[in-house]
Amino acid sequence: MTVTGYEISGVRYDLSPLTDHDIYLFKEGNHFRLYGKLGAHLMDVGGITGVHFSVWAPNAERVSVTGDFNGWDRGSHQLMPRWDGSGIWEGFIEGLKKGDIYKYHIVSKFNGYSVDKGDPFAFLWEVPPRTASIVWDMEYEWKDREWMTNRKKANSLTAPLSIYEVHPGSWRRVPEEGNRSLTYRELAHYLADYVKEMGFTHVELLPVMEHPFYGSWGYQTVGYFAPTSRYGTPQDFMYLIDHLHQNGIGVILDWVPSHFPSDQHGLSYFDGTYLFEHQDHKKGYHPEWNSYIFNHGRNEVRNFLISSALFWLEHYHVDALRVDAVASMIYLDYARNEGEWIPNMYGGKENLEAISFLQRFNEIVYAFYPDVQTFAEESTAWPMVSRPVHLGGLGFGMKWNMGWMHDTLKYFSLEPVHRKYHHNQLTFSIWYAFFENFMLPLSHDEVTHGKGALLGKMPGDEWQSSANLRLLFGYMWGHPGKKLLFMGGEFAQWREWVHEESLEWHALEHPSHQGVQRWVKDLNHCYRTEPALYELDFSNDGFEWIDFHDWEESIISFIRKGKDTRDIILVVCNLTPVPRFNYRVGVPRGGFWKEVLNSDASVYGGSNLGNFGGAWAEQVMAHGRGHSVSLTLPPLGVLFLKNTE
Repeated sequence: MTVTGYEISGVRYDLSPLTDHDIYLFKEGNHFRLYGKLGAHLMDVGGITGVHFSVWAPNAERVSVTGDFNGWDRGSHQLMPRWDGSGIWEGFIEGLKKGDIYKYHIVSKFNGYSVDKGDPFAFLWEVPPRTASIVWDMEYEWKDREWMTNRKKANSLTAPLSIYEVHPGSWRRVPEEGNRSLTYRELAHYLADYVKEMGFTHVELLPVMEHPFYGSWGYQTVGYFAPTSRYGTPQDFMYLIDHLHQNGIGVILDWVPSHFPSDQHGLSYFDGTYLFEHQDHKKGYHPEWNSYIFNHGRNEVRNFLISSALFWLEHYHVDALRVDAVASMIYLDYARNEGEWIPNMYGGKENLEAISFLQRFNEIVYAFYPDVQTFAEESTAWPMVSRPVHLGGLGFGMKWNMGWMHDTLKYFSLEPVHRKYHHNQLTFSIWYAFFENFMLPLSHDEVTHGKGALLGKMPGDEWQSSANLRLLFGYMWGHPGKKLLFMGGEFAQWREWVHEESLEWHALEHPSHQGVQRWVKDLNHCYRTEPALYELDFSNDGFEWIDFHDWEESIISFIRKGKDTRDIILVVCNLTPVPRFNYRVGVPRGGFWKEVLNSDASVYGGSNLGNFGGAWAEQVMAHGRGHSVSLTLPPLGVLFLKNTE
């Protein structure tokens, strides 16, 4: 049996962590730390130890806790409904301990429906394909105080953000042990050393929240409060983040508040009704992903999701959340044909409930954790995604620049001889570059589902494709906006990403791949040490075209500027395999322009054409400027030059 209280030495102990105020906030939609109240919590009251369970199931007739501890008997440990109309069932089971396995058996009020469910608030789940929840705690001794004290600077909009996107299960594997993935603790050391060496500032992990189908890469989440047990325990995952922080590396988690899978042990049809999802499939079912869409207009669901967000920030010291599939949330007609969606109250296609949820989510996150960031993967032209809520925006800190990504990859996939006819695909992004706080993503989405690896998108022979890839990265690191690169791209992996296998680290036996890797490393170093390349990423004060008109020779040139007027970097891209000699570029001031980076240097696998360290500006008019430099532009190359006047 289960109990809700004990009398010990004449004193009545209420074992419920839920107070009247909790219930008031829960009903109101303003309880954002439910993870401390609902779920399974170890307790010690007057020497009586056990676990308090609580679960939201308002349309249940009966709820019981089953597990190894009672032989999965559905009748022996029944929970009691609260009297306050919250729909929460709770009870205390004496003697249960950390590591015990359990599920909720729910019998619905409707149609006699009964089901065994995992705990929506579980801190740990069994390793898939097993589906039970596990009693666990969140105890851990953190050692990242220095990072946490100073991370506001590292996460600032005016800081350099160069993000390495990683899928934990396939970054590196152990072939000697059945090709298994690394554990969280193993990954901590290998990944920290590599990321630090490569100069990335942050790691972004594809969703680590528990997911039944490994092939979903985490985007079909069932455990919104649990890192996947495939690689270890919650404390093991904390160790990974802690170790990255101790090495000066920020951690970003991919988070999916848009939809969830239809697996029976998960959130779908939780108490025999559409509890977390919409009842009408025109609003509650996602046709592309075969999943259910959260009912973002329901207070309890908003509580659940925002609590999940704060949970990772609080208990795992996460530095940012990347919100997946925002476009699918804010448009009612997303991936739907005419007649397959329901207009909003004004007859429009905007999902007013989801928009309100995203705004509230961002308000709460930044109110509680002003030193973190939220990023939106939003693929349309929805306005003001990264503008404050009080100004009418969605409130995100940054937005992925999907337009830049699509146009740029399409341009670079062209044979150079044809590029002059598509010059505007390269230059158009600057026209809207400062409408949002943009991040430039070359993410996992671009190297999967038959799209091929980044290297495979580049035209030409082996030398030209590598040169094109170095040129792409150079253009990207010079372009306004923070940077994100998916694992494997930094060393020019040959094939597209396969989640069941390790990255092709053996490619680094070849000099051309070593060269690309060293180029990315040097780009990161230059980016992090030159304020002109990051301080004014989101202001047109930080960018100025020199020339975007030379479509005939497929050359562009621009300058990046820092807050200090002395900080100027000139970027010149030659997007053809034809070297250009004595190519004159106007510059804003005289003095010496030092060549700080040249993608064609021999150490990167290039032909070693360059400018012998730089060029002196002459009082020769070019591009409307009183000074100019005469440069050698290497084939399929990019130059970074710094004024040292």
